[in-house]
Amino acid sequence: MRTVLLKRIVLAGLVLAGQAGAAEAPIRVILVGDSTMASKSGYGDALCARFTPEVSCVNLARGGRSTGSFRAEGRWDEVQRMLKDGASFKATYVLVQFGHNDQPGKPGRSTDLVTQFPVNMARYAQETRDLGGVPVLVTPLTRRTFKGAYLGNDLAPWAEATRRAAAQEHAVLLDLNKDSVAAVQAMGQDEADTLAVVPRPPGYGLPVDPNKVEPAGAAKTAFDRTHLGAKGADFFARMVERELVAARPETAVYFKDGGKP
Repeated sequence: MRTVLLKRIVLAGLVLAGQAGAAEAPIRVILVGDSTMASKSGYGDALCARFTPEVSCVNLARGGRSTGSFRAEGRWDEVQRMLKDGASFKATYVLVQFGHNDQPGKPGRSTDLVTQFPVNMARYAQETRDLGGVPVLVTPLTRRTFKGAYLGNDLAPWAEATRRAAAQEHAVLLDLNKDSVAAVQAMGQDEADTLAVVPRPPGYGLPVDPNKVEPAGAAKTAFDRTHLGAKGADFFARMVERELVAARPETAVYFKDGGKP
């Protein structure tokens, strides 16, 4: 009798250990997007750094890419290969953010806002789900250019198209455009400029004297109001973390800070 009881206790322990192991299975996060998410110019690497060590976070975002060119270059093929090989992960979340390079005036990258961009975003969501992943559509990060006291948001139509695509596909939506616009508006231009890759040079944005001759070969500044330095990357990575945890609370345990607001 004692032997049978002991076997039952051992078996129950093994079952509980198996359940605990399953609960602690790692997740994977794949980032797909443009320069505002990419390494060295966006928030993607800073977001990856916020996850606990067991999380596999892969930043595949690349500068200058749109919903069309990312796929045309074969970069989405890599994501699909990874999704097909995802059995060892509890879940794979694919965060997709585009819009900046889908805008008009960018040959080889621009997509039509009505007939192409929303279709492309929806297709990314569909194919992610078909391969067992969790599609997460992200509205485009705001640019940080003010006109007087007000922030311009030239990406609003692309943000709205992303919202519609997410609703259509029942995908997770992170409204980064909405939240980043509110945050940057509250900062004002001077504070927002501290989020850039390099400091704002003296006189940047002031009217140019038409009678002043610019020295030949004068270096152009690397400062701009779209891309992110370390401070900006960290700021918006925290924002994306909060949005992801709010949308999918189960991801909180995979962040180093527990997904705290």
